[in-house]
Amino acid sequence: MLTDVYIELHVPDFKKAIEFYSRLGFKLLWRTEDYLVMKRKRSVLNFYGGSEKVYRHSYFGRFSKNTKRGYGVEIIIPVDRVERFYQSVRKFAKVVQPLELKKWGRRDFRIVDPFGFYLRITDRYEWVGKLDARQRKLIDDYKMKLR
Repeated sequence: MLTDVYIELHVPDFKKAIEFYSRLGFKLLWRTEDYLVMKRKRSVLNFYGGSEKVYRHSYFGRFSKNTKRGYGVEIIIPVDRVERFYQSVRKFAKVVQPLELKKWGRRDFRIVDPFGFYLRITDRYEWVGKLDARQRKLIDDYKMKLR
């Protein structure tokens, strides 16, 4: 699955970003003074700033430095063997929701990165295309509620 939507995280410290996201399996693709691109399988994250410059951005500069990064946004990262990944990640990341089976039939957990961005780590599955039986039932149940 490919996408034309890209995520750009505005962060004040590229070193911290590289250290944290490398531990999640992301590899550095390229970097300039104020831009950074990392990739993990089919997931790409872009980072802007890398310094106090992020606080002077034409839009984001309007908000306090203490504003929670990414408030109201959940970044979803699909992984293989989510249980093993969870055991590794919980050693270095702040887990805000432990690994659990969700009603839609997938296991996931939630963490926060060093800047406050909220990440959902989930079983890998196709978001587009053929739905499995559990996904189809959830959708059908929802349609019934709408009637």
